Amino acid sequence: MSVFASLVEHLADLLQPLCGASAAAAAIVLFTALVRLLVHPLSRAAARGQKARTALQPKIAELRKKHGKNPERLQKAVLELHAEEKVSPLAGCLPGMLQIPAFFLLYHLFSSDTIGGEANGLLGHRLFAAPLGRRWTDALDGGLLSGAGLVYAGLFLVVGCVAAFSYRLSKRMMAANPAARAGDGEQLPGLGAVSRVMPFMSFFTLVTVAVVPLAAALYVVTSTTWSVVERAVLYR
Repeated sequence: MSVFASLVEHLADLLQPLCGASAAAAAIVLFTALVRLLVHPLSRAAARGQKARTALQPKIAELRKKHGKNPERLQKAVLELHAEEKVSPLAGCLPGMLQIPAFFLLYHLFSSDTIGGEANGLLGHRLFAAPLGRRWTDALDGGLLSGAGLVYAGLFLVVGCVAAFSYRLSKRMMAANPAARAGDGEQLPGLGAVSRVMPFMSFFTLVTVAVVPLAAALYVVTSTTWSVVERAVLYR
């Protein structure tokens, strides 16, 4: 925690001439961008894997027809097909999983009163009028039109716009995926529920932003925005 706190402080010092009192907030955005750059090769691999899995759907549909009454044999056949085509069904999870430690580091860093036995100086940093260690419920104490309330209103507006774009992108990708249907025109089992829920996933970011410290919320908003733009480019 002390090492991570020092990293954020150093980044904030570098950005101080440009960002003034919001330098620590800018440091968090920069840190998030660096994390996303590090996992970008995995995101590209995940995109290739997703396209490969989509191409396999007709073959999987045939396996379902052939082994539908034998779940164990069906599972084994699907795994063998993925191995034969060198496609990992879990590759798409890696970019998201590798970002979880960074999120929790920020969460704990801006939720702790002390670091290494000393007062946590990062809690004094702000994004405009909103302290980075406080939550949306704390901002409501001063009213919706207070400085901190307006900062959160801006964040919610950004998340809403990104979520709306992600929703339209997901719907377009689902509509352009004819391989998601079996040969008889029926949708593959379980895929219908996923298709209905997936476009709304970005809207859950609103809940996260509301319940975590502002510093962690900045990480989530920046990472979500990056993900949507990255998906629009990689899955086009």
